[in-house]
Amino acid sequence: MSKLRLLLVDDHEIVRIGLKTMLGRYVDFEVVDEASTGQEAVRKTLAHRPDIVIMDVRLSGMSGIEACKEICANAPSVKVIMLTSYGDDDTLFESIAAGASGYVLKQVGSDDLVKKIQEVGRGEAAADPMTTSRMFARMREMARKREESAFSQLTEQELRVLALLAEGKTNREIADTLVLGEGTVRNYVSSVFSKLHVNNRAEAAAYAAAHNIRDYM
Repeated sequence: MSKLRLLLVDDHEIVRIGLKTMLGRYVDFEVVDEASTGQEAVRKTLAHRPDIVIMDVRLSGMSGIEACKEICANAPSVKVIMLTSYGDDDTLFESIAAGASGYVLKQVGSDDLVKKIQEVGRGEAAADPMTTSRMFARMREMARKREESAFSQLTEQELRVLALLAEGKTNREIADTLVLGEGTVRNYVSSVFSKLHVNNRAEAAAYAAAHNIRDYM
């Protein structure tokens, strides 16, 4: 089995040294480089194409979450594990939305961190058990709210289309964003108009804004 090639990202040198020393004890890992900022992480990821980037959430300048978005957009084969000292729900969900494959608290033991890296290396999602339970609780709560919301009749894709429409995007732009055909988007828009009982894009956008559509995304 080939080694997993890792890039370590943290703005504290002592943390990077500690991680590199710990991971160096395992023959199936190879640390190919280190970075101290989000911008540097993106640049070095594109240069080295590691298997996994292990990155702190909170970095000065470009945050770890912003860097994760850039990495996932420009190097989709590279997996990202976010490290954080604080397991708050917003950071967890922002990390998932950014494309992270794993989310691990810095307080975990070395054996647990190694296990998470190996899981992500096998193509599995990895998260601390406590954050995983909170994630599913949050997802259930979001689903409950949406069922009770003004958008309850819309499918997930129709909700996405409406949100983009409300931003002023054309059908072509919506199609490009969601990787759909323009004709398919037109059908979704017509369905949204029908379900919300609105007559045009302006009325649909006003409805979306009045009912805070972003709370349900």
